[in-house]
Amino acid sequence: MANENLKEELRALISEISEVDDIPDDAAFKDLGIDSMMGVEIVAAIERQYKIKVDDTELQEITTLTKSYELVSGKLGNT
Repeated sequence: MANENLKEELRALISEISEVDDIPDDAAFKDLGIDSMMGVEIVAAIERQYKIKVDDTELQEITTLTKSYELVSGKLGNT
């Protein structure tokens, strides 16, 4: 899977769950109106889609699209 495709897939997934049309790479999710409940939904969707496990200690790292991408990419071995 190409890295650009992964980032765009994550952008689409986060956009769909949060109902925020534009998800800039480095904008903090909280600044986009994405609250903790949406964050849990996003993580659950990421885990399902990519068949990975996000540990509770990693949840606090998922604050931007770029950080989400880095975490998922690392778990998928794309780094």
